Amino acid sequence: MCTSYSCNMKQSNNKVNGRSHDSWGRNHDIRAPERIIYMKIIMLGAPGAGKGTQAKKIAAKYAIPHISTGDIFRANIKNGTELGKKAKTYMDQGALVPDELTCDLVMDRIQQDDCKNGFVLDGFPRTIPQAEALDKALSAIGDSVDYAINVEVPDENIVRRMSGRRACVGCGATYHIDFNKPKKEGICDNCGTPLIQRADDTIETAGSRLEVYDKQTAPLLAYYEKQNLLKTVNGDQELNKVFEDIKAVLAK
Repeated sequence: MCTSYSCNMKQSNNKVNGRSHDSWGRNHDIRAPERIIYMKIIMLGAPGAGKGTQAKKIAAKYAIPHISTGDIFRANIKNGTELGKKAKTYMDQGALVPDELTCDLVMDRIQQDDCKNGFVLDGFPRTIPQAEALDKALSAIGDSVDYAINVEVPDENIVRRMSGRRACVGCGATYHIDFNKPKKEGICDNCGTPLIQRADDTIETAGSRLEVYDKQTAPLLAYYEKQNLLKTVNGDQELNKVFEDIKAVLAK
């Protein structure tokens, strides 16, 4: 069973583009949202499908936090939490963080105050056991997932997307040399850090990542379809058109 702990980290007063950021990397939109929704959303899709980009758009529009497991790991390790120390032990050895510990970290995060109106979960769950653990943990606190949004892109287009991705090692922002360019080539818009191509975004590794996705993560589509939670949108469109389709799903 997943555990939780309280955190009383003070929020910083840094404001970027109308947002304040605390030491956990959480965004606090100081602008009034167009509409408040109370939804717990899981983003699904192959690597390179653009689910992370769409998760950020959902979070910005509806004033609910975009939560990625990578951000959770980094924040807990940076802040020296007990869960962070446990995760770091595995990561330092090059081992995968166990599902139970990952679920503990996710549950701790989504029980914090900024998630009271919902959240967008990106990067978890990745497997059926993780999905079952998440459902069990949410049920224990009287909660549940509302939507599983699948951003669908044909495999033949994934390689082109992945090889064009660039990442900021400073703040975790992602870009694409064709579809989501930074304002200044090779430089992060948010923090000014030089962008890199991650080793797992090269053409050589794209095929193997898709194979892993097909074996481990694709079965989640059937899992959430059985629960009548799955909503699939065509991700092989312009970014804003994809987002319009997602908004239409959430409006129903």
